[in-house]
Amino acid sequence: MKVSSLEYRNQFLLGRSSFELEEFAQTNGMKAFRGRQLHNWLYQKGVKSLDEITVLPKDWRLSLSQRGITTGRLGILKRHVAKDDTIKLLLETIDGEIIETVGIPTKNRLTVCLSSQVGCPMACRFCATGKGGFRRSLNVHEIISQVLSVREAMGRSPSHIVFMGMGEPLLNIETVLESIRCLNSDIGIGQRRITVSTVGVINTLPKLAELAISVLGRAQFTLAVSLHAPNQGLRESLIPSSIAYPLDSLLEDCRHYLSLTGRRISFEYILLGDINDQVEHAEELAARISGFQSHVNLIPYNPIDEETFRRPTLQKVEIFRSVLAKRGIAVSLRASRGLDQNAACGQLRHQHVTRS
Repeated sequence: MKVSSLEYRNQFLLGRSSFELEEFAQTNGMKAFRGRQLHNWLYQKGVKSLDEITVLPKDWRLSLSQRGITTGRLGILKRHVAKDDTIKLLLETIDGEIIETVGIPTKNRLTVCLSSQVGCPMACRFCATGKGGFRRSLNVHEIISQVLSVREAMGRSPSHIVFMGMGEPLLNIETVLESIRCLNSDIGIGQRRITVSTVGVINTLPKLAELAISVLGRAQFTLAVSLHAPNQGLRESLIPSSIAYPLDSLLEDCRHYLSLTGRRISFEYILLGDINDQVEHAEELAARISGFQSHVNLIPYNPIDEETFRRPTLQKVEIFRSVLAKRGIAVSLRASRGLDQNAACGQLRHQHVTRS
């Protein structure tokens, strides 16, 4: 059975709206209010199995289970907590795949970093996820389960969501948008607190804007585009997929996306020691995006075992930031979290799969 088939997806209740669950209840011989009860227990109480939904008739729960209907919650294989309280979970899907999700807490917010695929086909050199290859895209229930698992593990409700974990979200665009609908409407996380990160997939940004307006009514989430280089030559050496999608074309698509949605673009830039962190790189980046309604997130590299890239010095990070700021570019520095627990994308999963 293909994991992406309609029959497979229909096994799971997680990811369905209140209306869809009401329809499900009625189709299965129950009153509509049973669907509303399902919705409450799935999203507010966070139950893992039908057996826990004690307000439902026992016979009906048994009947659903016998037909292979489940909540869709994933099992937790491993839980790692870093010194800064960042938590990383390894979750197992029903077909035995392993995915990662990360909870990043601060005093006033809890950000959940979500995976959208098992592995990643983009093969960026600095990313541990790409080292493990690509298996498949995730379904809605598998994405939503990550959020509920972090909420349960940390004992508090997530305030922000970033699709910056394993995978390329724009290669799973319909599912990611449906997940955003669920996060917004069913769990109560505002679109403006959700970020979708992409390294760039040719011909997808205009499609993302149009689909978002169709599925969500309006595109209010933040689009984060991973640049990591100020020119095509350097970018190709770091991101192999960019060979087919030149930087000029990517930036033009970003402008088109902005014109359709009215939402500024966030540019992600991982600083690699002595590779892309020089003053001339900062000057070139500033010139490239000058006049663009955007914001730059600088991210010091989080080392992985398979590559020899180094973290930049604090001095170079600050110089790079100051050059952008002096050129009128809105810029911020993202603090690294969970370094003592291998919190970079794909590291923990890669170690687990390698040792298994």
